[in-house]
Amino acid sequence: MAIGRAPKSDSVVRALQIIETVADLGIGTTARDIAERLDLPSASTYRLLNSLVADEFLVRTADLRGFAIGARLASFVDGVATPPVPARAAERLDDFRGSVRFAVHLLYFRPASVRVLDADPDHPLDGVGELMRYLHASAAGKLLLASLSQWRDVLELPLVPVTPATIIDPARLEEQIVEIRRTDVAVDDGELVVHHAHLAVPIYDVNGAVRGAVMIGGVSSRLEAICSLTDAARGLANTVGPLLF
Repeated sequence: MAIGRAPKSDSVVRALQIIETVADLGIGTTARDIAERLDLPSASTYRLLNSLVADEFLVRTADLRGFAIGARLASFVDGVATPPVPARAAERLDDFRGSVRFAVHLLYFRPASVRVLDADPDHPLDGVGELMRYLHASAAGKLLLASLSQWRDVLELPLVPVTPATIIDPARLEEQIVEIRRTDVAVDDGELVVHHAHLAVPIYDVNGAVRGAVMIGGVSSRLEAICSLTDAARGLANTVGPLLF
C-alpha cells in the first residue's frame, strides 16, 4: 500500500457503483438489476440500498419495487453541471422579460427533478426547494411529469401538501396530466407558493424531447393576465430551445 494513502472502503465503492448503475439504467432500477450487474449478494445489495435511501441519495419508486436518483444527489450534480445560457438565448430572454410585468424564469429538467437555469433577477423565485423536490406542486413540475410515460414512478406517495392548495389526490393529478398533454401548458395556482400562480410551457430540444420550461409567475389575482401570455411564452421557448439544447 502506498505511504500516506488509506485503503479504499469496499462499502463506499459499492455504494458509488450502485448509484452509477441506477443513473445508467434509469428510474425503476430494481435491487435484482443492481445485484446482477455488480455481481453482489442480495443481502449486501439491500443493505447498501437502504442506506442510500435513508441518506436521500436514492429514492424508492411509487410502487416500492425500484429506485431512482434522489434529491440529495441531484443537487450535487446540479451544483457542478448547470447548463450555460448562451449569449443569444440570454438576449432573447432579457428582451422578453422587458416586455412583460411578471417573473420569467428558465428551468431545465433532470430525469426526475426540476432545476433553475436562469431565475428572473428582478423577481425572486420563491419556493425553489419545493419546486425541485415536489413535482406535483408546480406548473413546471407537472409539465415534467406529463412528459414522462411512467410519471407515477417518480412521485413519492402520499403526495405532500406544500400549501393548502397543493393537489395531493393522485386521481386529480392524473386528470391534470392528461390535460397538460393535450394543451402543452401547465398552471399552478397557490399550489407551490401561497397566493402566487405560475404558467409553464415546454422547451424542446432539436430532437423534439422536452428538456425544460419557460415559467411565468405572479400573484394569483393576475392569473388570467399570466395565462394570456401563453402564446408569447411558447414563442420564447421555441426560440431559445435550439440555442440551449
